Amino acid sequence: MRTTTGRSERVVVVGAGLAGLSAALHLTGRGREVTVLERDSVPGGRAGRLDVGGYRLDTGPTVLTMPHVVEEAFAAVGERMEDRLSLAAVDPAYRAHFADGRHLEVHSDGDRMAAAITEFAGAGQAAGYRRLRTWLTRLYHAEFDSFIAANFDSPLSALRPSLARLAALGGFRRWDRAVAAHIDDPDLRRLFTFQSLYAGVAPGRAIAAYAVIAYMDTIAGVWFPRGGMRALPDALAAAAHDAGVTIRYDTAVTSLERTGSRIREVVTSTGERIACDAVVLTTELSETYRLTGHSPRRPLRPTAAPSAVVLHVGCEAMPRAAHHHLLFGRAWDEAFDDIITRGGVMTDPSLLLTRPTAADPTLAPPGRDLLYILAPVPNLVRGPINWDRFGPAYAEEMLTTVRDRLPIPLSDPRLLHITTPADWARRGMLAGSPFALAHTVTQTGPFRPANMIRGLENVVLAGGSTVPGVGIPPVLISGRLAADRVTGPIPSARPARRSVRSTPTAAIIR
Repeated sequence: MRTTTGRSERVVVVGAGLAGLSAALHLTGRGREVTVLERDSVPGGRAGRLDVGGYRLDTGPTVLTMPHVVEEAFAAVGERMEDRLSLAAVDPAYRAHFADGRHLEVHSDGDRMAAAITEFAGAGQAAGYRRLRTWLTRLYHAEFDSFIAANFDSPLSALRPSLARLAALGGFRRWDRAVAAHIDDPDLRRLFTFQSLYAGVAPGRAIAAYAVIAYMDTIAGVWFPRGGMRALPDALAAAAHDAGVTIRYDTAVTSLERTGSRIREVVTSTGERIACDAVVLTTELSETYRLTGHSPRRPLRPTAAPSAVVLHVGCEAMPRAAHHHLLFGRAWDEAFDDIITRGGVMTDPSLLLTRPTAADPTLAPPGRDLLYILAPVPNLVRGPINWDRFGPAYAEEMLTTVRDRLPIPLSDPRLLHITTPADWARRGMLAGSPFALAHTVTQTGPFRPANMIRGLENVVLAGGSTVPGVGIPPVLISGRLAADRVTGPIPSARPARRSVRSTPTAAIIR
């Protein structure tokens, strides 16, 4: 495996998002002197936050899976996750609502899920679910260590025995066809393919290898940190600080001082120069290329994933509501065509509604709930919509859809904040998408932008635009992969993949 060359004692990490914090923890755990430079005043990056009128908003991801990957980051500096972060299991993981009025709760426990499917669609579909569950589990074990959690030096480096195992499992079929081989109820199939939106590809075009995302939330389970999603970067940053990492907030990086093929200094907006032996960049891909002066050789321009409009709404308490609701429209293939092909909003939208106050009521004022409502929309390249003008009207359409689809009254809703592709673009995100690069075949695994840059000996990348990809677990893994590029891989200190015990603690433990 290729690594940086020369000295690596002093490492500067640009960005205190999840990727940067993960890289910092792994590097300092391996004896490096690490400085993290963050342009914002708090850690988190895309896992952002906003406080509005007594509500504590998470402006980034709301679904946390694979807590063993979080444990691995803490373990890198000899810490235990449970001493820093309290996770509550989300059960059911989702409550799905369909256009014909039916609903189905998604459980990670196989027996409970099979029983729910039997009532929803019959014993035959429940038997198919059990076969699907077995296949998803085998798929996950076939690709996690060899592909998701691995560095690639070239496409040829992917030619390993595990590739044959993945192919034998049907990992290169189409995702929707692989699921349909086990269950044929069209509504039920949606529960195991809607995750393709996270990968930025319609299920009819995504390769089945990405069905591991369905494994992560429907089998491995969904979790939520007490204190909101912001508690995760806060806890990682606190552990990094206590391990000796220097984290400097409100410090923007403007340039890199280069001598030959090495970066010698990182220059901040105040003109300060910070000497380094190696640099880990977690900046947006365009900013990374600007800082390094790199021009990619890829024959095709990068393809951004679809974007999203996110509403944050305060309302009267809804004690009967679940933590996550999937509000499906009648259209399915057409919805993906609207977003990805035609570049318009969904004519029959499917929405994700999250109620974080189900797990932590302190995120809203007494007697109130906080809702996070996400609608997938085209990115700004596929659909150049004037969101500054169209956004408020679309927010009203989204609220109307929630009222129509959610079988629980939505009382006294107050729109607290709206984020559109225009807002993501103002933060420098490619095509106004918070989901970075789509996981197309040419942007998957060894074909994804590499985490080392041609012509630079001591620069490594981390984050959603490089390997392994988008989502909290992959981004945390990208930080560890970046550390491996600096120090060389070390024997894994990965904790056992066990069920995380949720605790009654309502805040992170400092």
